[in-house]
Amino acid sequence: MPLNIVLVEPEIPSNTGNIARTCALTGAILHLVRPLGFSVDDKHLKRAGLDYWDLVEIHYYDNFFHVLNKYPHNEFYYATTKSKQRYTDIKYKNGDFIVFGKETKGLPNEILKENLHRGVRIPMKENIARSLNLANSVNIILFEALRQLDFPDIK
Repeated sequence: MPLNIVLVEPEIPSNTGNIARTCALTGAILHLVRPLGFSVDDKHLKRAGLDYWDLVEIHYYDNFFHVLNKYPHNEFYYATTKSKQRYTDIKYKNGDFIVFGKETKGLPNEILKENLHRGVRIPMKENIARSLNLANSVNIILFEALRQLDFPDIK
């Protein structure tokens, strides 16, 4: 089973489009949790994904707990600046899910409070009130997981 990227309530269409493009090129499955901050017909979303949209497997959900219920035997990791564990500390496996929150607020507390022990963070300088762009964060963590798996089915 391929790796899975979950975006919980993404807000910026170009980020989601770029992430869809990455998923298409790596074989990762994209899971989008509503509400989305844009229409899936949004021209910026389409432009960012270019002509990759029909090459990526995308699933839509009304809430994050539907994702958990659908895949009860898979491992889930939660990208958050609140974790002490780095994304490189994890031993990723095929079928793992990497979950990202919305651009402005990250993952909701209702998700994080039960899962912070499975949180992963990207090291960044302290005392800067911002974090990396969502699409960049997905790429960093996804490519580490793919590297550990020896880039399955991609050259």
